[in-house]
Amino acid sequence: MEILWFLLALCMLAAVVGPFVLRRRGGIRQVAPGSPDAADPDTYGFARQEELDIRMPGPDQDLLDVLDVVQGTQEWRAASQLLSGTPKEGEVRWQRVQAFAGAASLELARRPGVGGAWLRKWRAESPKDAGGAAVHAEFLVQQAWRSSTVGTDDFRIILEEARTVVGEAALLAPGDPVPYLVELAAARGLGYSHEEFDQLWVKIIDRAPAHMGAHIAALHFWCEKWHGSREEADRFATAAAARAPQGSLLAALPLFALYEHLPEVNLVRGFYRSQAVTKAVEGALFAVHSARADDPMLAHVRHLLVLFLVRMERWAEAMGQLVHIDGHVGALPWTESSDPAAEYTVYRALAVAGYEANGGSPATLLR
Repeated sequence: MEILWFLLALCMLAAVVGPFVLRRRGGIRQVAPGSPDAADPDTYGFARQEELDIRMPGPDQDLLDVLDVVQGTQEWRAASQLLSGTPKEGEVRWQRVQAFAGAASLELARRPGVGGAWLRKWRAESPKDAGGAAVHAEFLVQQAWRSSTVGTDDFRIILEEARTVVGEAALLAPGDPVPYLVELAAARGLGYSHEEFDQLWVKIIDRAPAHMGAHIAALHFWCEKWHGSREEADRFATAAAARAPQGSLLAALPLFALYEHLPEVNLVRGFYRSQAVTKAVEGALFAVHSARADDPMLAHVRHLLVLFLVRMERWAEAMGQLVHIDGHVGALPWTESSDPAAEYTVYRALAVAGYEANGGSPATLLR
């Protein structure tokens, strides 16, 4: 048991001092903050830690502009107009619903009883607005996971309310998969049976069979730590990847399944060079290279690839992903940290140091 505690302590120490690394031919070592020998991400034009946007995985300027208006004026109409003009097909509507709900939830956390007033006004003044109902349902889901303990009465009460609002949103927007995507997180928290979850899943794939965001959300349910197993999660991800249409990012889903079942402490030497990891990473890289450049889920896959490529010491490929996503960190794996920007910065610094230790420089980095 003592060796496990020792290894855990080493992992925690590495997470703290990880950003302060020294370039050296063939490898990297840690140095003190401010050392002139430290690899400097600034030389690559990367954003400073305090400038990283934790709200979204990638840029959506229309959404950012509307969020600024809504939060600055506490008026909801701009949000309603943006969602009304966002097609039900594709991934963007789901991401925008999540962003609006997250903004309201964070406002409420920072200013209890006052924050997020614009969402309450939206629902009171326009109860038949489908976008407002979807945002409200997602807001309740996020509140349950953010403000209460899983399994408590408060947690279940909030999720039951969310499920009621999901029903309202679905009636207001027939054919829209987003209300049912919101229900996926409620299903996980409420402990749907496999049969109940399958019935929900049919409603989603009937409306959006290749929806990457839906598959990632459903994957959580099938994971070992929730209501499935490693084998069930792998089977779900592998089946989705096998039937993925050309150019779909579903080919990257096995990497998300692998991430959900990573050992907390890696006691197996060479785990990140194993066949399972290599196969999942290569599948995700293939998906990235095949996807449309404007696919809104592309950033999600790139963010997760950074973690794996750094741990595999594939520095140049990690840098190749960073140049596309830097500036935004609102995605797995960073959002599972209490400080997503800091967690991302650690991996970015390691990627820069490893890249330069093996002869790379800003001049040689392909963009």
